[in-house]
Amino acid sequence: MSTTAGGLKNRLTTDLTTAMKAKDEIVTSTIRMALTAIRNEEVAGKAARELSEDEVLRVLTREAKKRVEAAEAFASGGRGDRAERERAEGEVLNRYLPAQLSDEELATVVAGALAEAGVSDVKQMGKAMKAVQTAVAGRAQGGRVAAEVKRQLSD
Repeated sequence: MSTTAGGLKNRLTTDLTTAMKAKDEIVTSTIRMALTAIRNEEVAGKAARELSEDEVLRVLTREAKKRVEAAEAFASGGRGDRAERERAEGEVLNRYLPAQLSDEELATVVAGALAEAGVSDVKQMGKAMKAVQTAVAGRAQGGRVAAEVKRQLSD
């Protein structure tokens, strides 16, 4: 899946044009923000480069996570209007992310990755997480993955 990000990035650009024509302010601003985050990632470091599809997915996942955290912060701070906007932006970003694994699917993927990596002890948590994150490939949030890895290694 490490091809150039032309597919997902092109889809974002096309959807931005469609949202602008439809005067959909939330979608337009969210996709602009996502494309800006992708461009910033492309020019970070010593040389500008085109991100791979996996790297674009990581950027979008990170941005979606920011929206969830911001929505929670605004909601707990009594700013329901801002929390609602952050949730709406998160929903827009989720359209571009792979479907999330169910708890059962996550348990199966984690068990397989741990067996393949030969990890059976909580002391090897770092090695376990690296193996599992590769297998999960953005289809589950890090917190869920870590909790499942700990649960399986503790049994």
